[in-house]
Amino acid sequence: MRMGKCWFAGVLIVLGYVCLLGTTSRVEGYPIEDLVERLPGQPKVNFSQYAGYVDIDVKHGRSLFYYFVEADHHPHKKPLTLWLNGGPGCSSIGGGAFTELGPFYPKGDGRGLRRNSKSWNKVSNLLFVESPAGVGWSYSNTTSDYIKDDASTANDMVLFLLKWYEKFPSYKSRKLFLTGESYAGHYIPQLANAILDYNLHHPTGFKFNIKGLAIGNPLLKWNKDRRTTYEFFWSHGMISDELGVAIMDDCDFDDYYYGDHQNLSESCNNALTDANKIVGKYINVYDVILDVCYPAIAEQEMRLKKMLHNISLGVDVCIESETKFYLNLPEVQKALHANRTKLSYPWSDCSNLLNYSNTDPDINMLPILKRIIQNHIPIWIFSGDQDSVIPLIGSRTLVRELAHDLKFKITDPYRVWFHKGQVGGWVTEYGKLLTFATVRGAGHMVPYAQPSRALDLFKSFLHGMRLPNTTRPSISDDGAVSYIQHMELVDSY
Repeated sequence: MRMGKCWFAGVLIVLGYVCLLGTTSRVEGYPIEDLVERLPGQPKVNFSQYAGYVDIDVKHGRSLFYYFVEADHHPHKKPLTLWLNGGPGCSSIGGGAFTELGPFYPKGDGRGLRRNSKSWNKVSNLLFVESPAGVGWSYSNTTSDYIKDDASTANDMVLFLLKWYEKFPSYKSRKLFLTGESYAGHYIPQLANAILDYNLHHPTGFKFNIKGLAIGNPLLKWNKDRRTTYEFFWSHGMISDELGVAIMDDCDFDDYYYGDHQNLSESCNNALTDANKIVGKYINVYDVILDVCYPAIAEQEMRLKKMLHNISLGVDVCIESETKFYLNLPEVQKALHANRTKLSYPWSDCSNLLNYSNTDPDINMLPILKRIIQNHIPIWIFSGDQDSVIPLIGSRTLVRELAHDLKFKITDPYRVWFHKGQVGGWVTEYGKLLTFATVRGAGHMVPYAQPSRALDLFKSFLHGMRLPNTTRPSISDDGAVSYIQHMELVDSY
């Protein structure tokens, strides 16, 4: 229920409603202390936001910070989607929430917010978590807690979700979708694996209602993904034929481990060094078609209260600097109930405090993905096609290997998919539980560079539908599909 006017705030709170500046929403059963009344410079909206801490280990003083945004229409009918950024050690608040798929982007001067018209909260309730402790505003009072690996990170996230459901009990029965990007190619599958273990060992009582995984440009197998980086450089004219051939001939990437190049030959290491020098620091390797931002200039302009105009192909290339500036404003942290430990350093998008395992990035994720699919949970892997860090050619090959291991047949042959009458990317499906899709014109952070195409992809994922094979309008925000398109999709099965 929503109220059009504010009458008597005290009476409304007693009745379970709250009147806000810029938003009205039912809060019965939700933690009123975590309610975000309004963020500084925020435009008026009709959905509620919550932010704060979940204490997952009181003895050690370990707490994770979260930001929760209700769907902007009929939130009680919409599923819950968890989004995690990667790193390891990068913030899902700064990344996913305020740079990619959340309801707001920072304004160019870093002092206010503008609406993201393609936010994923059009179709789902969204939960962003700074994980593990040591990332962003998440913290621990025990120094050893900052020594982390994949297993402890997954276990902490299970604890977080259990305790978060205590704050928001009405979401316990909701469909849960796990999403993320980059090193979330480890975070999300291993969290799903830990959730499956929890459900298995708790045959009675509460069980997680996990319904699907969607991971963008994910790290799934380190040596495979590293090899394709240099194939991408060569195929996009970023290194010469001679250097590309030398790398393919001299480098045995099966012996290439995260943080350890000692197993590679001297000639291979020299070739990789030369390639990285040629590509240079003036290319955004996460999205090679975008210009780069010069943070020092951007921060100076923000301090002078000037609006930035660093636009490349319609994308604000300095949005990370603007987000960092905004989230470090004291009034913003107060509104978010953040930084309760009064950190001695500014908030940053990626942690310098975390000591993360040097060996876990080498873990092959395919066996874990196989177990998830065998539990009848669909998985979508999507790739922005302008990312050289984790290129689509590696992810596509790994998805095909997984399908072969599962003995899945191709149920939707590789084809284009459409968005607003144009090619949105390419897609293929295996066995109706495994989908690989590309997003045309996107880089490593798909919703950032192609927000409209990313939202369309997310809608199809949520509703268990194939990406459109027609130039007609795609799925609406409420999941409705035109009769003609619906029949085309049905006939394609």
